[in-house]
Amino acid sequence: MQTWTIQRLLNWVTEHFTKKGIDSPRLSAELLLSCVLAMKRIELYTQFDKAVDKQQLDRLHELVERAGQNEPIAYLTGKTEFYSLQLDVTPDCMIPRPETELLVERAIEFLRTRPGKQFVCDLCTGCGCIAIAIAKNCANADIIATDISDAALNIAAGNVEKHQLGDRIRLLCGDLFDAFVPQLDVDKFDLIVCNPPYVSAAEFEKLDKNIKDYEPKSALFAGADGLDIHRRICEKADRFLKPDAALMLEVGFTQGKAIKELLEQTGTFAEIKIKKDPNGNDRIATAVKVSS
Repeated sequence: MQTWTIQRLLNWVTEHFTKKGIDSPRLSAELLLSCVLAMKRIELYTQFDKAVDKQQLDRLHELVERAGQNEPIAYLTGKTEFYSLQLDVTPDCMIPRPETELLVERAIEFLRTRPGKQFVCDLCTGCGCIAIAIAKNCANADIIATDISDAALNIAAGNVEKHQLGDRIRLLCGDLFDAFVPQLDVDKFDLIVCNPPYVSAAEFEKLDKNIKDYEPKSALFAGADGLDIHRRICEKADRFLKPDAALMLEVGFTQGKAIKELLEQTGTFAEIKIKKDPNGNDRIATAVKVSS
């Protein structure tokens, strides 16, 4: 019987994924094989000739078959990378996207211009990716992260513990600002960040199967025009922001104009900007509160 080595498996899985139209077929093959063999990706190449036993082959075969049916690689491995940090993910939370790293970059840039302790609110935290990335890069920031999903917060709690940030990130369950208890929690923030659901009804029907069929709908869908959550945040943000504080929101690629108008209508903000991502799409809305 022919021996299956790491090299043969990488080549076979890559070719299989290419035929199936799986995104990034080589990387996907590496991630699955790394998971099955409990090896780092670089070790796959330093141990190219290592034989893989039958139990591992059977496990790999199962994962490859599921991936071929469009189940996301991150859910199959239970891990993903965001802002150079490894995070655990499950179908209870959305998989962090590279585009959201732009929101983290803007948040870090803003916080680094401000002296002293900074209080940050991360709404719709999901797996905790934004809160953890900010905390890792801003030593003076303490963060309250909220989510309406208990299951998602359980994943976030594990990620906070993994990165040893339990003393600086507090997790609260609730619907946006409703998670806060007056007088007990931080009353005013220096920065509110959020990557809310923003997929419209029409867009949801057109989503790729690996998103529509596997990721939580509650983390994606936001009403007929995709702006339900943005509206609610814009309406209430003033109550929770210090003077000169900022609100930063991820937006859909066609939503920049509408979000800017929502923010202008509040009369709360002196400076409103829509930042485009490297592909030229609307991505981040930044609004700085009027000084008192």
